[in-house]
Amino acid sequence: MDEGAVGLRLQMVQDWGFSPVIWDQVMGLGDRSFAMVRRFVTYAFVHGSFTHALFGAALLLALGKFVGDVFRWWAVLAVFLAGLLAGAVAFGVLIDGPRWLFGCYPGVYALIGAFSYILWLRLGQRGENRLRAFRLIGLLLIVQLAFAALGPVIGGGFDPGFVADLAGFVAGFLVSTVVSPGGLAALRRRIQAR
Repeated sequence: MDEGAVGLRLQMVQDWGFSPVIWDQVMGLGDRSFAMVRRFVTYAFVHGSFTHALFGAALLLALGKFVGDVFRWWAVLAVFLAGLLAGAVAFGVLIDGPRWLFGCYPGVYALIGAFSYILWLRLGQRGENRLRAFRLIGLLLIVQLAFAALGPVIGGGFDPGFVADLAGFVAGFLVSTVVSPGGLAALRRRIQAR
């Protein structure tokens, strides 16, 4: 691999990525400059390799298409951005040290959250078990835990970015309750019923 490309990639991660150090700068020291705050979103545009970017783009397109067939364009964007923001916050709060968050995966997981919400609604309309809507995230969680457990054997381990991914999923699911077609009206009805 070309050392210049590796150096450029590392520089991009440091210039555009997100880390607990950035979180401490923004929240602890009050540095709310654009250069710091933009990192809550810009980390999604930096990837570790071509393959990392390719898989992220493929998942983003596939899930974006599925969710976009049900949600309006701005709702898909809101879900994606909410996942990025939630991922950065969770990573900043829960991960320690000079680790870096980069890649579009928290936003992709937010779209998985929206996908799960759509399935959850459809299963409920058919009177089926709504827990089936969470099979995809359950499978992804099992795969991630397996890689973490096999880490010493295969040279991997727990990816701290998975904390951001799960936060993205939760944010995507929750935001979908509001931005889905009829979601805000349904939320009002539920609140008024209580």
